[in-house]
This record gives sequence, C-alpha cells and structure tokens, in this order.
Amino acid sequence: MSKGTYYITTPIYYPSDKLHIGHAYCTVATDAMARYKRLTGCEVMFLTGTDEHGQKIEDKAKAAGVSPQQFVDNIVKGERGILDLWKLMNISNDRFIRTTDDYHVKSIQRIFRRMYENGDIYKGKYVGKYCKPCESFWTESQLVDGKCPDCGGEVQDAEEEAYFFRASKYAQRVRKLLTETDFLQPASRVNEMVNNFIDCEGGLQDLCVSRTSFKWGVPVDFDEKHVVYVWLDALFNYMTALGFENDRYDDLDKFWPADVHFVGKEIVRFHAIYWPAFLMSLDLPLPKHVYGHGWLVMDGGKMSKSKGNVVDPYILAERFGVDALRFFLLRTFPFGSDGNFSNELLINTINVDLANDLGNLVSRSAAMVEKYFGGTLPKTGVSEDIDGELVSMAGTLRGRYEAQMEKFQFQNALEEVFKVIARANKYIDETGPWILAKDESRKGRLATVLYNLLETVRICAVLLTPFMPDSVEKIFTQIGASEDEQTWDSAETFGVLHDGVTVCKGDAIFPRIDAKKELEELDRLQEAAKAAVKPAIPPVTIEEFAKVKLQACKVISCENVPKSDKLLKFTLDDGSGRERQILSGIAKYYKPGELVGKTVLACTNLPPRKMMGQESCGMIISAVSGDDLKLVILDDGIPAGAELC
Repeated sequence: MSKGTYYITTPIYYPSDKLHIGHAYCTVATDAMARYKRLTGCEVMFLTGTDEHGQKIEDKAKAAGVSPQQFVDNIVKGERGILDLWKLMNISNDRFIRTTDDYHVKSIQRIFRRMYENGDIYKGKYVGKYCKPCESFWTESQLVDGKCPDCGGEVQDAEEEAYFFRASKYAQRVRKLLTETDFLQPASRVNEMVNNFIDCEGGLQDLCVSRTSFKWGVPVDFDEKHVVYVWLDALFNYMTALGFENDRYDDLDKFWPADVHFVGKEIVRFHAIYWPAFLMSLDLPLPKHVYGHGWLVMDGGKMSKSKGNVVDPYILAERFGVDALRFFLLRTFPFGSDGNFSNELLINTINVDLANDLGNLVSRSAAMVEKYFGGTLPKTGVSEDIDGELVSMAGTLRGRYEAQMEKFQFQNALEEVFKVIARANKYIDETGPWILAKDESRKGRLATVLYNLLETVRICAVLLTPFMPDSVEKIFTQIGASEDEQTWDSAETFGVLHDGVTVCKGDAIFPRIDAKKELEELDRLQEAAKAAVKPAIPPVTIEEFAKVKLQACKVISCENVPKSDKLLKFTLDDGSGRERQILSGIAKYYKPGELVGKTVLACTNLPPRKMMGQESCGMIISAVSGDDLKLVILDDGIPAGAELC
C-alpha cells in the first residue's frame, strides 16, 4: 500500500562537455533519496535531465563544425554520454527531460506568453556584465575582482534589447518565504540569498529572460528575434515534465508541488529566488523545499572543466565498482557542505568501511554458519546479557537512520548504520564463536550468536539498499534473507530472519585494494584521459591576428588595488604621450615595487572595462605554466610604443 507520493529532482545539467564526478555526486544523492522513499512505500517520481540551450552551446557547436542539436545529442546520447553515465551509476530516474524536447519547447512558449500577458514580462534593454560559461548577468558591484563571482571567469560587456521578468514585484513575498519557512535548506544558505540579492543596495533586480544575440533557444513566438533566456526555460522543466502546459504527460496534479529540488550551491539563487517568483506570477503552488548541496573540491577549488581538475566517474566506477563509488560519495562528504575529493580518501573509505567492516562482518558470519552448522542455522535458544547491546542497537537503528534521511543527511544515516556494524564486529570478539564451537553443549548458544550476527547484517543491508543496491542483493543472498525480510517494515524489528536460515557464502563483496598500486594507475589513467579531451584551439586567420595590437610599455608606477587580493594597477607609458592605466590580476606573483621601470608587453586595443570600480585600458601579457605565472618582460632598449610584429 502506497504511503503517498514523493517528487524529487536533480538540476538539469548543461551538456557543454562530458559530466564529471561533481555531477554524479548530486545525481547519486538524489537517487539514494528516491530509492529510500520507494523503500518506505512511497510512489516516487524522480526527474533528471539536461538544459540544452544557450550561447555557449551555440559557440561550441560552431567550433566543432556541427549543429547545436547534433552537439547536444552527442553529449547526451553518445557513447559514454550523460545517459550512459546514469546507466553506469545505476540511477533509477523515472523520467528524463531535455529542454530541446518538442513538448517542453511548446510549454515554455505558452508560459512566456502568459507571463507577458499578465504584465510580469516587459521589453527593455540590458546593459551590464555577462558571464558566458555561467550564462549569468551581473552588475558591476556583484563582480569579484572584476570577474564572475561564481566561476571566477572573465565577463563581457553586454548591451541588447531583452525581455525582463518583474522579479522586484515579488521580492517581499520571496523574502518572507525564505526567512519564515524551511523552504531553502540548509538554513545556512538563507542569509546569503536575502542579504546579497533582496536586501542589497537597489533590492531584487528584474531578471533578463530573453536574448537576441544568439539563436539557440526557445523562440518567443510573438517576437521571434528573441529566444527565451536560460533560467525561465530551465526552471520550468520541473513542471513541464509532469504535463504543465502540454499533453505529453498527465501527472502534474499527482506529483506537484515537488517535495525537494536538489541543486548545487552555485545555482541556489535561481531556485530559491527566481523560481518561486515565477510560480507566484502564475499563481502556482511552490515546491516544498530547495536543498543546496556543497561542491566536491580538489585542493580547495571547485571542480571545473575549464580548470582541468575534474575527475572522470567512468574511471573510478570501472576500477572500484559502482556501489563502492556511490557509497563513498555519500558516506564521506556532509551533503550541505563542500567536500575535498581525493583518490586516497576514496580508496581508504573502500578498504576501511566496505572491505574491513561491512565485508568482513558478512563473510565471517556466513563462513561460521557454514563451518559450524553446514550452512543451515538450527533454531536458536540460548541468549545472554552480552547480546543486549547489539540487539538493542540493531533493533532501534531504523528510527535513527530515518531521522537523518528525512533531513537529507546521508552521511549521518550511514554513520548510524556503521556504528551497528562496528558493534557487531566487536560482538564476534566478545562472544568467541570459535570457542563455543569446541563445546557441544554450547551449540545452542553458538547458534544464537550467529543468528544475532546474521540478523544485524540483514537490518543494516535493508537500510543500505538506497546507497548500494546491487551489493545489498549479494548480501541478502549470502545470509539467506527472503524477500519479505528485505523490506522497510522488516527492518523495524530485531528477530525477523526466519529460523533454519541457510547461508550461501560467496566471493568477497568488497575486496581490499592495493592503495599504492591503484593510486599510481589512477594518476596514469586520469592524465591520459585529460590529454585525450584537450580542446582543439580554433584557428585564426592572419587578418584576425593582425587586429591585435601588442606594444611595449614602460611601467611608470604600480600599486595594489584597494579591497582586492588579486589586482595590481599599472600606470604605463605606451609611447602616445598619454599615460595608460591597466589592471592585472597578478598580485600574488609580483610585488608592485619590483615592476616599476620594467618594459612590459601589453595589448592596447582592447575596449576599456571596469574592474573594482576602476577603468582598465588593455591587458598586460604574461605566460602561465601550471601554477606559475611570469610577465613577458622586454629588453629595456625597446622604446615605449614599439609594436610587436
């Protein structure tokens, strides 16, 4: 009997390149929650998908010499693409949406028109900064050291006709939603959203929801030089995938509002501020929760394809097993916080938790039943006080586990399970089954000890099902648990495992890993994978290159930019008779004083741009190797203004 419905979503991923372990982290967490809810008896709808429009896709497709549709099809449906990855990771999604799906496109056109007709979308002009990788617009004050506050990348000046959504109209309703309910989780994210985007200077800004500078998007059907801009197109996927404004599906009433959207913290503002505002505009029910999880980082920095520090989940899953990788991701990192990924940590977690603790408990318990009772456990009968703690811990485990799962604290739920596993391993040493086996009169006591071990394994295995579904099936087979003994209800009580259970000892479910050997092999494989996917640099014509003006410039003065850890401000003699000011993000490599009097190379025909409120007129040329940076310093005999040719 169903215990109600449950609707859970991942963000829809941007298929500009292959996905990495950070994307798998979010999807595995969503899958674990969906499997948990199914286990408890809920009817679950689990949605994931891809956000396939935008300028970056259009540009990448052009560089690759294919159409935008071909480009995204290759990433989504191609070999080792997104659909292959989710199949590999054993993701149990019920539905997969692509924003290029015909039904979604038609729905977005209807939604856009409805919001335009009710006065919440209006035509205007956008002037500001734009980050192409993030598909985000920013004001000057929101930039960090003149760069995108999300990815740290360069931003471009943008000015074009656009339609805007009146987000400001809903600012106070959204503020109340964030501050007076548990809509946004974890609660630590609330102040950031309110302070930075609603209570900030100027208040909540209206949102640009169309573009005219590219064509790869949903056409605005009443003004076709515009395409719908990413966030209105993307966010409504959660409803169009259920049939909102289309006839493809018909379960909107059944599953909406969503119980939770899992998203990375970098897109929390769109889900926590603009998404509810969109829904308020159409007088639609709001999702119950948005949960912004942390990033997987390497050496303190977010994994990013542009930084080249991504980890390929295919490599890890193929070497260590899908379940071991799934377990590691949710056992090791608190879901609401950033987690520092390393191969060493992965291998250590597998060896300690899975091979030593869980794997050892399963194999020892089954092996002792085979050795001492021929594989079939007789009826038990002799209990002792020493059994009490283990029986109590295992018998009450489900409640503690459930409390953590309902808060999306996967690592804490797993910690509760592994406390019981550790207690069971200790129980083996305390009871000494090998000693009991030597005394025929104590066979009843031995049977009780082994039953308690198998029953503990059974309860733990039921609760591990959302995390390691395939491995848990092997555990149930080895300990002889029937289907009725693998259910959520059966995990509530100690003593459900049937009398006369027959074990079926098999191979080790989680073999130990030779850490040194594997780390060396992983380094080799990951370097080879990175080399194989290095993007080709598109060629430029001699005419295009000739447009770049590179000149020798003498450094008149150099100083730090206030409130910036990265920027130095140069005053340069470029030979024109007028001083030129350029800001450069090299403060961690040079002290200002050591550069005065040097002759540097600069590009002097770039358009001026503001950085930290100051104008920068050009770019100083440097060379980068790994983490090291050196300015291109010219011979002092080269006069100011001399051009590179």
